[in-house]
Parts: sequence; C-alpha cells; structure tokens
Amino acid sequence: MMLAYRHAFHAGNHADVLKHTALVAVLRYMNLKDKGWRLVDTHAGAGGYSLQGEYANKRAEFEQGIGALWQRDDLPPPVADLVGLVRQFNGGKALAQYPGSPALAHMLMRPQDQLRLHEMHPTDHKILASYLGDQPGVEVAMTDGFAALKGHLPPTTRRGVVLIDPSYEIKTDYARTLAALRESLERFAEGVVIVWLPQLQLLEAAQLPQRLKASAEKLGKKGWLHARLTVAQGDARGFGMLGSSVFIANPPHTLVAELRPAVAWLAQALAQFEGAHGMVEAA
Repeated sequence: MMLAYRHAFHAGNHADVLKHTALVAVLRYMNLKDKGWRLVDTHAGAGGYSLQGEYANKRAEFEQGIGALWQRDDLPPPVADLVGLVRQFNGGKALAQYPGSPALAHMLMRPQDQLRLHEMHPTDHKILASYLGDQPGVEVAMTDGFAALKGHLPPTTRRGVVLIDPSYEIKTDYARTLAALRESLERFAEGVVIVWLPQLQLLEAAQLPQRLKASAEKLGKKGWLHARLTVAQGDARGFGMLGSSVFIANPPHTLVAELRPAVAWLAQALAQFEGAHGMVEAA
C-alpha cells in the first residue's frame, strides 16, 4: 500500500504551498551564515512534477494551490519567495510543473551545503536520481528515510534540517513520524526538524501535533512552531483533508513573524469555504 501513493496527484496543492513556504523560509535563514548545512529529506518524492500529466490533472489540486497564487501581485514575502522559485523552476510564465522539496532545496543550496534524499517508490526514485543524483553535494537513496536518520545526524557542521513528510496513507506513519522527530532531536538537539501533517478527522492526526510539541519541549533547544492552514470542509460524513499543518522544532527565531501574516493571508487566498482560517502558534 505504501508504494501506491504518488505525490503527483497532489503536487502544488494548498498543503504543498504551506509546507514549501515554511521550508524555503527555513533554508533562507540557514543561508545567512557561511557554514554549510545538511538537509535530510525522509520522503523526497520525484523532485518535480508535471502539472499537465494525467496524475496532476486527475484532481487538479494545484488549481486551488499554486495556481491560485500564480497571477497575484499581492503575495506576502515568504509566499512571494516560493512563487518566485516555482517560476524559476518553470523557466517561463506558464505554470507547467511544480518543484518538490528536493528541487526547491537544490535551488537554494550552496557549494558547502548537502542534500540527503530518500525515496522508496521505485518510479519516483528513478526520476529523482536522474534529476539530482549526479549533482555535487547530493545523495539520492531508495531507502527508508525514517531508518536512515541515524546515519545523517548530526552533520559535521552542526547545522542541519530534517524534513519529515510521509503520506500518512498507513497509520504507522504517525507513530514513526513522532519517533523520527524524537530520534532527530536526541542525536542533534539544535537541529531544525520540519514535519508536515495532514488535517484529517482521524484520532492519530488530531493527537500527533500535541505529541510533537511535548517531544520538542523535552528534547529541543529552541522551542517549536506550529502553522496550520484550514481551507476545506469535510464531506457529508466529515471525511477528507480539511487542510494541513507544519510543525517545526527549533525554528529560526525570525520564522513566527514571517509566517503568521503569510498563513493568515493564504487562508483567505486558498479558501474553499467561508470558514477557512490559518494560525501560527509557538513556544
């Protein structure tokens, strides 16, 4: 079941916009110092996605995500930064493809920085390896990203980011995500750990943010940030993805001030119902 999940169905949707706005802001902050950083991406995907292919157009979720932002000229700075990188990835004015986390990180990395990318899906791994596998400072592996963390942390430079972004198609992903955050902070207490979470009417989805907060408070050095974007209503039975959130342990000290207005703005820009809202909390 795990290997049936393809991110191309969801590429560029509201969840990607939130996750990647936060990721880009974190990496921009990391670039303020000359010392290199390492990004470990546990569920890297294919690296980039066609928005004109059958997968993306099956649901056309990008139209209510990056597509809704493409022509706007009133984007808040962190969102404008992301949209600018997506334009760079497309190499023109047309929105034909969407960069995944590895592509965005590769656009922002410097010669002294490193990417450690893990993807288990054979097709997505093949695409990712052909795209970035030969690039300096990049390693692409078809291995379990959760299990690989111990080999990557702490980085020799003591500067690093872990991105944990499973599909949550199987419920064990919730427990494994919590364990991965804990392991990351136990090995590298000052490292930045970014966790993407779906907002679903599921007990596991509701409980995970509180468990992540407790672990970050116990094991981290610089607190946590939780940004949530609620854009949709559930179906008649209350099911469906209502939105998503990004939890960050040891966030850059500038991030709350950057994300709070941006998330509130995104809630209105990407709203699919009148009750859409965004929030950023931190401790």
